[in-house]
Amino acid sequence: MDSEEKSRGGLDRRIALLIDADNISHTKIALMLAELSKYGTANIRRAYGDWAKPGLKGWTEKLHEFAIRPIQQFSYSTGKNATDIALVIDAMELLYTQRPDAFCLASSDGDFTPLVMQLKANGHEVYGFGERKTPAPFVNACTTFLYLDSLEDSGQPAATGEATEAPPAAPTKTKAKVKAKPAAEKTADKSLAQNTKLVTTLRGAVEASAREDGWALMSAAGSAVKRQAPIDPRNYGVKNFPALFSATGLFEIVKGKNGQSYVADKRNKDRAEHPGG
Repeated sequence: MDSEEKSRGGLDRRIALLIDADNISHTKIALMLAELSKYGTANIRRAYGDWAKPGLKGWTEKLHEFAIRPIQQFSYSTGKNATDIALVIDAMELLYTQRPDAFCLASSDGDFTPLVMQLKANGHEVYGFGERKTPAPFVNACTTFLYLDSLEDSGQPAATGEATEAPPAAPTKTKAKVKAKPAAEKTADKSLAQNTKLVTTLRGAVEASAREDGWALMSAAGSAVKRQAPIDPRNYGVKNFPALFSATGLFEIVKGKNGQSYVADKRNKDRAEHPGG
């Protein structure tokens, strides 16, 4: 990526979205595009598959609705995934011809791991979408990876919200659901605190961005996390990094006089009582 490309930011960043239609549900395309809009514009959109297959029928109307170019790929040999090969060839061609600022691979297939590593080696960020079954090497290779079941449709009300705002006629049922929620949250907290890889990454991020007083700006700590691993807080049941740090119970989070949030590792006994103090 040359200096001109590196200077691009926000909506000016051009993203090539390549979809392995054999491994991704068509029902998530709108949410994926909305998520990608945070990083730039997906002006190259391609989906790969054998469109004669009944299993891809749901994709056909989505292709037109979201201006996605269908790439027909026949299975020339039994047991071979020609779709994967076609996607890889196109990705490498785009790398040197269209030269997008970043790539997004939507697939749960770990065979794309070498492709992700090659694109990153050429200075490009690679965003990933996939199901929970996606192999760890592919997830870890991406700049950031988001499980599809973590994408929320803001147009659909959450089930817990409906239960909490139940009409007064059923107070007993509402109370039971409200009481059950903290118990579930405690279980999640314990699980996160016992996730060695996650905790090590979070602690490393705080240490890397901490000032002399032992406190790190939350924004800086979050950025440091992303530089280490493709961690998205929503994959852990929370909305953002402040909530993720807090959910582990291993970090202290306070707001400074300037209104910014700071985070510190509770193990650091040498930290100042307050940021800047």
